This record gives sequence, structure tokens and C-alpha cells, in this order.
Amino acid sequence: MTDTLDYQELRERAAGVQRIQFGAGSQIVCDNLVKIYKVAELEVVALQGLDLIVSQGEMVGIVGASGSGKSTLLNILGGLDVPSAGRSVVAGYDLLNMTAQDRLVYRRQVVGFIWQQTARNLLPYLTAADNVELPMILDGMPGRQRKERVGELLELVGLTPRARHRPDRLSGGEQQRVAIAVALANSPSVLLADEPTGELDTATSNEVFAVLRAISADLGVTVVVVTHDPLVSNQMTRTVSIRDGRTSSETLRRMGTSAEGERQVIAEEFAVLDRAGRMQLPHNYVDALRLERRVRLDLEPDHIGVWPDRSAEQAPEREREPER
Repeated sequence: MTDTLDYQELRERAAGVQRIQFGAGSQIVCDNLVKIYKVAELEVVALQGLDLIVSQGEMVGIVGASGSGKSTLLNILGGLDVPSAGRSVVAGYDLLNMTAQDRLVYRRQVVGFIWQQTARNLLPYLTAADNVELPMILDGMPGRQRKERVGELLELVGLTPRARHRPDRLSGGEQQRVAIAVALANSPSVLLADEPTGELDTATSNEVFAVLRAISADLGVTVVVVTHDPLVSNQMTRTVSIRDGRTSSETLRRMGTSAEGERQVIAEEFAVLDRAGRMQLPHNYVDALRLERRVRLDLEPDHIGVWPDRSAEQAPEREREPER
């Protein structure tokens, strides 16, 4: 069998046939990603075959209920946790097969973090400028280059006048904008944000997201925002929903024209078909048709019909429950 496979591969190469790997060329690729935690004698499956592709410079929201697996996914993408199985590649780094040194470089230079809690983002005894400069010092950047970079980043987030202020003299929105500058200090390829506006009001949240969108569009940085707030997810053109450790649906938003001729945002939700051919039906669809355990499938020229299995309801009582 091995000889046959090798021979077939050689024939494909000779014919110029290239096998395209799932997610090839994307900035973030998760392929059948699995994460299992062991708690005492129990094993908890946090991610069970999750697929995800994010392009360079894209801004994506990850939404889901508590326990759905979105925080686990963020920790894996950030190099804070290691997958149990599957494949996860970010900016060319294989997150399943990195050495301790590779992981350190990855967290310092490839990804930036923005957390919901200010205490995790900023040191209270340092000024805004000093907080932004600290990651550069740890990475060994020369002094003059550091000063220039700090000035550029504070200007980018609109906080140049507040450079010498400590966090306790900044508003919540200003603190999060400094946190964005800190996350960008070492020019990462990917920015990961965990509920970045969870403690902010709507107006301030809009300001923070305006900065994130500018970073994504102007700098080409890939931005992934994890949230449980549907209002936050509306800030992004693409939202991925996670349920039971797998991607269940995606919502795409675009500008369109209403029936009255007005410009408006049009949102379309799609079910996600994973690499194994699995698809999660929305709960309201399942409840409306009383789908249970088995369903009938009907292949049409341009769609697939999904029908409830009524055979058990129509069968005589003696056929439903065989004698034992």
C-alpha cells in the first residue's frame, strides 16, 4: 500500500498536480482542533474538532455562550495553552509543535493581547508611555527606536496628550486604547482581544472598535475579538459562533440597499460545514420541527432537504416497542 501511495504521489508531482492544504495562505488556521482538560479523574472536552480560517488583515468576532470553548480557543491562539490534537497555525507558527523558546518568541513578537480587565493590560505605577515602551525594552529594542515607536503608537490611538498620565488618571476607554498601543508595541501580526469593551459604555466601546478597525485596515494586522455580547459582534463584518466546542455558524455583514432605497447593513447567517461534513442546526430550527436523534435527508439539484423522522410516530405500538 505504501509503494502504491508513493507511486501515485510521484505521478501527481510529475503531472504538476499540487495538493492544496486546508487554509493554505491564511493567517490563522484551525483544522479539527481538539482540547481536552483533565480535572481530577474526569476529562473535559473544551474543543472537539473546531475548524477556523482567518485571512491576513481581517477583523473577526468569536461569539458563544459561557463554556462554548471561545476562551480556550483564544488561549491556544495566544500560545498560552497547547492543543491536544488537530492543527493550529498562526502566522506560520505550528502551535502544536513549538519549543518553549519558540513559544516565548511567538508571544512577544507574533501576537498582542488586550484583556477585559485593565489590571492585566497596564502596570498602575507606570505612565501610558512607559507601559507602551515596556514590551520593547523586554524585546531588546534600542532606546531611540523605542521612543519613536511609543510616539507613533500613542498618536495612532489618539492619546499623545495623555502620554505622561498613569492609568488611574485615564478613563476606561483611554486605558483600553493604551492597552491597544501596548499590544502593538512589538509589531505583532495578530491582535487578540478578550471582551475588550466589557466594562465600557456604548459610546466608549464604539471609540475602541473604531481604533481596532483602523489598525486592521491600515496596518494589515489580523484582529480576533472574543465576546458574548451580540451588540459587540455587530461591530464586525464577520462573526463566528462557537457552540459545544465547534464552529456552528458565521454571520457576514455588508452594506446594501433596502426596499426603500436606503443604505443599510445587511446581515446573513450561514451554518458552518466542517471538514468532516458535520453541521450544527440552530436550536430554534430543531425545536420548530421537533427534530430528534434521526432526520431524513433529501438531495435536490440545488439544496438538501432536512425532514423530521416521523416513522416512529406512524408505526403501530407493537412495532415501536419490540417484545423482549
